[in-house]
Amino acid sequence: MLLTNINDPQDLKKLTIPQLYTLAEEIRQFLVENLSKTGGHLAPNLGVVELTLTLHYAFNSPKDKLIWDVGHQAYVHKMLTGRRDMFPTLRQYKGLCGFPKMNESPHDVWETGHSSTSLSAAMGMATARDLKKEKNYVVAVIGDGALTGGMALEALNHIGHEQKNVIVVLNDNEMSIAPNVGALHNYLGKLRSAENYQWAKDGLEHWLKAVPAVGGKLANLAERFKDSMKYLLVSGVLFEEFGFTYIGPIDGHNMELLLETMKIAKQTKGPVLIHAITKKGKGYAPAEADSVKWHGIGTYKIESGDTPKSAPTYTSVFSETMIQLADEDSRLVAVTPAMPAGSGLIPFGEKFPDRLFDVGIAEQHACTFAAALATQGLKPVFAIYSTFLQRAYDQLIHDVARQKLNVVFAVDRAGLVGADGETHQGMYDTAFMRTVPNMVIMAPKDENELRHMMKTAAVYDGGPISYRYPRLPVRGVKMDADMDVLPIGKAEIVQEGNHVAIVSFGHIFEIAEKAVNQLQEEGLQPMLINARFCKPLDEELLIRLAKQGYKIITVEEGAAMGGFGSAVLEFYANTGYHDVPVEIVAVADYFVEHGSVKEQREEVGLTAQNLVDRVRAWMPVTKGVVEA
Repeated sequence: MLLTNINDPQDLKKLTIPQLYTLAEEIRQFLVENLSKTGGHLAPNLGVVELTLTLHYAFNSPKDKLIWDVGHQAYVHKMLTGRRDMFPTLRQYKGLCGFPKMNESPHDVWETGHSSTSLSAAMGMATARDLKKEKNYVVAVIGDGALTGGMALEALNHIGHEQKNVIVVLNDNEMSIAPNVGALHNYLGKLRSAENYQWAKDGLEHWLKAVPAVGGKLANLAERFKDSMKYLLVSGVLFEEFGFTYIGPIDGHNMELLLETMKIAKQTKGPVLIHAITKKGKGYAPAEADSVKWHGIGTYKIESGDTPKSAPTYTSVFSETMIQLADEDSRLVAVTPAMPAGSGLIPFGEKFPDRLFDVGIAEQHACTFAAALATQGLKPVFAIYSTFLQRAYDQLIHDVARQKLNVVFAVDRAGLVGADGETHQGMYDTAFMRTVPNMVIMAPKDENELRHMMKTAAVYDGGPISYRYPRLPVRGVKMDADMDVLPIGKAEIVQEGNHVAIVSFGHIFEIAEKAVNQLQEEGLQPMLINARFCKPLDEELLIRLAKQGYKIITVEEGAAMGGFGSAVLEFYANTGYHDVPVEIVAVADYFVEHGSVKEQREEVGLTAQNLVDRVRAWMPVTKGVVEA
């Protein structure tokens, strides 16, 4: 096999073009076999095999900077840069990261997990190169979905204005995580279908080369004629208006053409955009047939593509409940930034096609769009992953909360997310939303309570309100037939007790409950409280605990700094109860890497045993015996 001899990009340069095609097939086989055991982003990587091979063949990484947007399509890049043998540990605890990681390899020059950052990174690296008077190429690979992100368009504008030597490879597979939407997507569709344009341009250039040079006047005339042909055959050459030399569209699986195009790009002054058409999931029939499902996949059977039957999740409960609430309230609409499948909104869109708005990878726009819907009396539910809500923080403050608009934030993937790791952990939503005036923040202890919170949010007309829920299977609790409206800011005392109160916020309640059950077997009886709300707090209950001399342990699956526990401490500090002992059990001030949620919880101390040990330490002791 050729693949076993590729341990560095320089090894590729010893191969012939036919050997590169053989290597491409070996890479696809490797990906399909290995990811069947570990899971991962299969379809995106199958689509960029030839593109990645030719990039490393044409350029000299890491001297030349290859920047991957989003980064979930960098598996082939990792294989070619000495990490092939690590793939059995892909996305496993302490194993190979599923995204570019600087401490893994000098070939990973930019870390990412969110979309639309590569062009800004490329502009920064090209500027630094020029300031240091160095000679190297800077290449950004960005998908057509990521190109719709506002940040990418801002960078495109800046690069074109400065006329930096930057090569942008547009990997156009007509998909992001979900089918792309929007005017830019439609524009790229026109370019894909404009075969006459590429044929005419190529033919014209061939003819011009055959004409003997007759001076600058003819050359200038020819260039103007070429430009007019482009406008005649393609309505609006957007990228050239941005200041880029546009090459394409070309077949992103034709390596001879890719290499020739990259050669031209390297010789061209100023920014160049190579528009390559690729097939997401190429080479594996199930992934080609359903690239949405196979974008990010768990384990599967190679022959059939069958995947293990998944248990119901909090997201599926959200999905079902959204339909029920929409049946009851015609004002309710759903907004998603390119995540209709991941957020569980496909069934909603099938039943209410006019009430689901997928705005593409545009979190900032989605948030302000939802705010505007609310000004007109609708009830928008903005369904978004915790990690992606970070991108819309200004809009949350400026456009939603400041105007006290009735927008519901359905914050999915809150807490630890497992294999996606640092870039996707839902650690910060509680902390960054808690600082915002007019915001109500809820988190359910289980899937049944999630339904009640969704109902509460649907009828709440006091401004923005949010509920956060995890990327986990449901607990399997009994589901109430009817949904109740919860009193805003009131906690639930699940179990009375003495001396110590464990106050849990959100789905981590299962750990707190397990700890209390274990302590009861030892004859200890701490109080167990389900906070339900982080903002506003149940101040009446907190004062009761202070007056009765309770020691308090807060528990949450989120950042310790600024989170629920911080809110409790601030309340006591601001109300004069300075002597109330409070311990915060949450995630410390660092980025938690990939692994299973169980492993991540153990790493950060979110375990029942940790709570048991803390309660034991705080229970009063008489004659060497812990009092009950």
